Amino acid sequence: MIDAVGSPQSLLLLGGTSEIGLAVAERYARQRPLRITLAARPSERLDAAAARLRDAGATVSTLPFDAKQPDTHTEVIEKAFADGDIDVTIVAFGVLGDQEEAWTNVDVARELAEVNYVAAVTIGVPLAERLRKQGHGALVALSSAAGERARRSNFVYGSTKAGFDAFYTGLTYALKPHGVTVTVIRPGFVRSKMTEGLKPAPLSQTPEQVAEIVVNAVRNRREQAWAPAAFRPVMSILRHVPRPIFRKLPF
Repeated sequence: MIDAVGSPQSLLLLGGTSEIGLAVAERYARQRPLRITLAARPSERLDAAAARLRDAGATVSTLPFDAKQPDTHTEVIEKAFADGDIDVTIVAFGVLGDQEEAWTNVDVARELAEVNYVAAVTIGVPLAERLRKQGHGALVALSSAAGERARRSNFVYGSTKAGFDAFYTGLTYALKPHGVTVTVIRPGFVRSKMTEGLKPAPLSQTPEQVAEIVVNAVRNRREQAWAPAAFRPVMSILRHVPRPIFRKLPF
């Protein structure tokens, strides 16, 4: 169970090499003894992630998970919960892709849709059912400000995150009566391996800065948080900019 100061005893990271997810797990691991399961494709990056969290004092196990194999996702959740209840689950996998290829190459577009949206649903449904039966816990869904309004520069990626955001926002309503808090996090540009080589956007953050927002949001049982908080009024304004003007904005 999550204690009075917001520290969990167990954590599942779906997307076990996610820099934001690992930063969140590390923050929790330094607060108290923590059992962590990292779910991802086996790789040297996954091994390094597990070692990093063990150095922070956590007990870490890994679990094979491939977002592009939806038929295995229910089994992944069953295995993740085999050792008992899980206090915090983080859905943190995704791909950015080449945005110009994404709207001209069907294979690239399909991969973005399958990983960022379809897999988020096919893992989210059995996860939600397991948490509902458990009757407690926090589910953190790492969405994106890109899903708020489609932009020319990344509208295929943005469309997948819009679907992701809508699904997990719906779970905030569905799971609340069962004692489970779902928190949808909407980061802006995060300086990480995923965005390496791209020009940082205004209000960009590090994974560690986003992690602090996540931990605070879970502690306060918030259902939505922007990273940084200043993005909320910015996106509220952009949401209402007329299309002819929005189309001319430099992004």
